[in-house]
Amino acid sequence: KKKKKNSEREVERPTTLQMADESPKSIYDFTVKDIGGNDVSLSQFKGKTLLIVNVASKCGLTDANYKELNALYDKYKEQGLEILAFPCNQFLGQEPGNNEEIQQTVCTRFKAEFPIFDKVDVNGKNTAPLYKYLKAEKGGLLIDAIKWNFTKFLVSPDGKVFQRYSPRTSPLQFENDIQTLLGQASS
Repeated sequence: KKKKKNSEREVERPTTLQMADESPKSIYDFTVKDIGGNDVSLSQFKGKTLLIVNVASKCGLTDANYKELNALYDKYKEQGLEILAFPCNQFLGQEPGNNEEIQQTVCTRFKAEFPIFDKVDVNGKNTAPLYKYLKAEKGGLLIDAIKWNFTKFLVSPDGKVFQRYSPRTSPLQFENDIQTLLGQASS
């Protein structure tokens, strides 16, 4: 009779290759919470051009950004653009409300019709996994950290991060990039 090794007690460690296989390959590998606390698999947006934005209700950039995000959404949603807004309170506490208050503000004051998600951290030890991925795919100028509200990530229809735009880059300034990706999706 063969002697059993202590292997039953040993924890199998994944190999580097296995760990690499488990790392997200696209935006579609993530599940996030919507503003109502429900799980949303981003795979439901496969084939769409996504604009992912960390938003805040009380920022100096808020009015102009929501106005232009709404304009882009109205113009391109039928062609496959989805805007995913993630409230964040990490920049001078400019998104202080709870999810219900945020939804009320965004839908009533800013008339946003695009999806609003659960409040997230975009920097620090509690960074949402989605934002870790976005920053790893497209780092910022000098540092990868999100520098302020309304940092925007444009994601191609195959789920890859196409470009990152600074908070001061207005949404209409990269409308041509959106058109390019929408053209790829339809061809």
